[in-house]
Amino acid sequence: MLESLSKQIPLISNCKEIVQITKGFSFDEKFLIHKQDENNKLLLRLFDLEDLESKKKEYSILGVMKDYKVTCSEPISIGAIDNRGYMITSYIEGKDAEEEIPKYSNQEQYSIGVEAAKELKKMHQYPAPGNKSSWYSRKVKKHKNYMEAYLKCGIKVKNDQKIINFIEENIHLMKDRPNLFQHDDFTLGNIIVKNKEFAGVIDFGRYDWGDPIHEFLKIGIFSREVSIPFSIGQIRGYFNNNDPDENFWRLYSLYLAMCVFSTVIWTLKAIPDSLNDMLDKVDMFLDDHDYFDKLKPKWYI
Repeated sequence: MLESLSKQIPLISNCKEIVQITKGFSFDEKFLIHKQDENNKLLLRLFDLEDLESKKKEYSILGVMKDYKVTCSEPISIGAIDNRGYMITSYIEGKDAEEEIPKYSNQEQYSIGVEAAKELKKMHQYPAPGNKSSWYSRKVKKHKNYMEAYLKCGIKVKNDQKIINFIEENIHLMKDRPNLFQHDDFTLGNIIVKNKEFAGVIDFGRYDWGDPIHEFLKIGIFSREVSIPFSIGQIRGYFNNNDPDENFWRLYSLYLAMCVFSTVIWTLKAIPDSLNDMLDKVDMFLDDHDYFDKLKPKWYI
């Protein structure tokens, strides 16, 4: 297959080596392309042809991110061969931050969080298309659907009525929030580090549009479990090395509270075998906030 690819895609026809990348949760097949020039590496993704249109949108997003000077993969080529779609981007040299960052000092972890926040702010300059409905209308509709599914699913989260009450008291805060580009999977697993420094952000396939504060809920679910210094650095870095105000924490807590129910339903549908692990994460961030009696999580020191 790879020999066939190298013949059909001129960009990789003179490559020295093609190595498959097996890490990650993406359904795409990923390959690292070593060009003749050792310093020139490319990333090749193969995907189902039916995904080509959505991949073209992701490809164009990478072009916009380049215009905003975001440190991420640059789009190089996209097309179709042998009933498969392919995308070629530049390759970011380094290692997965989720695996590497726990080996670093607290200050190094914090500094990487600050640098990551700067990239996030660049992304959040990109406004949603004019035909995109408001963040409030889309988010409320999704939440109602998740709540209906949760109430029927048979899984019961501790103190769920308290969480529901907190959401109902604060959901109005989403009105008139900005409608901007969201990476929507901004976690340590999608950050590359090299020489103990931030090297770039990857995987824009889940991008969305809406409130930029919504990006931060992934800290409460995933990043804080791996690196609290990074998590604090990402938050303070986003606010020019200052602590955010109460409005940030209230919205952050609102999005985490809503995530309780969407997490249960998404996990049941997508990865039911991981339900207990995901419920453990839910319990962790609920405890961080004392079931939202606290807006600011206990780990933010």
